[in-house]
Amino acid sequence: MRQDEHPDYHPVVFRDRAAGYAFLTRSTAHSEQTIDWDDGRSYPVVDVEISSESHPFYTGKARAVDTEGRVARFERRYGGGAQPGGPA
Repeated sequence: MRQDEHPDYHPVVFRDRAAGYAFLTRSTAHSEQTIDWDDGRSYPVVDVEISSESHPFYTGKARAVDTEGRVARFERRYGGGAQPGGPA
């Protein structure tokens, strides 16, 4: 395997500021900022907007869609379904 063809794969900390959560993994991402980790070493840190700690799908805090209210609003606006004797 040639060494020149592959990007630098190194330990990086990804930090979700909204959730106050950070995790150490390996990545090709680069950052000028560093953070001191629990093991006493300093690693580059990449700030992310959403992680598994703050994403609604993973946290179970997804919004419930009010489908009943939407249907009622549609029927009020456009009428309540097919009318007898009318076009289908």
